[in-house]
Amino acid sequence: MISRIMKDIALLALFFSTVSFSSTVFAQRPTSNQILLTPKIQKELGKALEALRMAKPEQALSHLEAAYRAAPNHPGVNYLFGVYFQQIMDRNRAISHWTRTLEFDPKHVSALLSLSEALMYENRLPEAEMYATRAVEADPSLWRGHAILAEVLLKEHFTENAIEEADHALQLGHEQAAIVQPLRALAMAESGEKELAARVLIEYIQGHPKDTAARKQLERFQAPEVPVTAGSDASANRVKPAQRIEPAIALPLPSNWLPPDVDERVPPVEPKTVCSQEKVVQKAGERIEEFVTNVDRFTATEFLEHESISKWGIAKLPETRRFDYAVSIKEYRPGYFDVMEYRGNKYSPVEFPAGVETLGLPALSLIFHPTNAGHFSMNCEGLSQWNGIPTWQVHFRQRPDEPNTTRGYRIGENGVSHPVALRGRAWIAADSYQIVRLETDLVATLPEIRLLTDHVVVEYAPVRFKHQNVEMWLPQSAELYSDWEGKRIHRRLSFNNYILCSVDEKQSISEPNRKRKNEQRTER
Repeated sequence: MISRIMKDIALLALFFSTVSFSSTVFAQRPTSNQILLTPKIQKELGKALEALRMAKPEQALSHLEAAYRAAPNHPGVNYLFGVYFQQIMDRNRAISHWTRTLEFDPKHVSALLSLSEALMYENRLPEAEMYATRAVEADPSLWRGHAILAEVLLKEHFTENAIEEADHALQLGHEQAAIVQPLRALAMAESGEKELAARVLIEYIQGHPKDTAARKQLERFQAPEVPVTAGSDASANRVKPAQRIEPAIALPLPSNWLPPDVDERVPPVEPKTVCSQEKVVQKAGERIEEFVTNVDRFTATEFLEHESISKWGIAKLPETRRFDYAVSIKEYRPGYFDVMEYRGNKYSPVEFPAGVETLGLPALSLIFHPTNAGHFSMNCEGLSQWNGIPTWQVHFRQRPDEPNTTRGYRIGENGVSHPVALRGRAWIAADSYQIVRLETDLVATLPEIRLLTDHVVVEYAPVRFKHQNVEMWLPQSAELYSDWEGKRIHRRLSFNNYILCSVDEKQSISEPNRKRKNEQRTER
């Protein structure tokens, strides 16, 4: 296990990127006729949103009314008012506000999907299909759109199309979209593939043993066939229509302070470029091995900006810090790394906002180290770009049957360590196989330590140490969003003035060499 993750105060293994996130989450694609909200109204809308996310519509109403009086034609205000009416079981008024949302923002994906689901309840299936199709067209990378469209198509008994959309949702959403499997199985059974449908359900239940609805569905599939006799109603032998799985599929309300989860959508990739996953993971692992071999210790100047977030998702005034930062990395046995981090300040003792120190940033890339990569399920999603650099886009997720040696949370130096399983996405340079960006989320929350959110994004850039002719890709910036023990935190980090301790030479991060030649494989 990576050692020294925590000290004698509440310490977090956390980080960040240059994600820009603001109140525009209420309308995914701002349009020219969208009204800009004043800071006061943004705050009212943020309070309403957080109350609705906690399913407390009574706390949201006064804030929504204030926002609506100021901006009755704003798509975000109307969308949230629709959510409010949905939560108090007034579906007609919810539909009215979501329809109004689309008048001002025709590509508001949340409104399109909410309308589709509401219309399914009323059995207005052609309309539901139209809105779900529009949502998929507006954002093809959103797995939930394909899942809801699959559900509509199944209710219309277009089973082949339903299976196709369900498959697409599963490809995009990874494990988060697994809840689509029971719906996919229903479509298979209705198309006559009852045995295959049962196998799909059996595999799904193995990973989701608490899904009692799926178990009952499997029992129906495995029940003896009832022969169809002359004069009998053949429709009685048809597989029952898809049961509602709306709570799991419905697009969650966006937070006004958290970025989207890494599995909400897959960033676009080149459609016809084949990715050799084995090669990409192997080459990226070789780059990480080089990093561990070349780095005994390095120092840098670290700049930290900290924001505490209120229960309404409103950021308080930021606090800033500057630290002299030092890191040493040693692999003391295969797959186990001793990552030591030190911070100091020649002007004053080390102090961290909210009593929380950010640790573990240098260790994140070790996910791709050859001795660690097998602990993760990996999927190369295709060729993408990041900041103009062609990159292979790789999704990863901690495997439940493998040891978790990546990260842990501990309160106090001698406290119990709580391993944290991660899932996320890496952007790996197509020419050099260096990791240029990492984004992670929790596989699951940890109720025992009240860890609800840990979203991290790190961006890397090359640092060349001339005297040793060594180039290493090191963190350039990072960003963290955390909800732990009731404390919501947003931090930005940036690094400069790197020094490789064996060489007394300051270095700055340079622009990536996009014409870098192929490198020889490093011997292990």
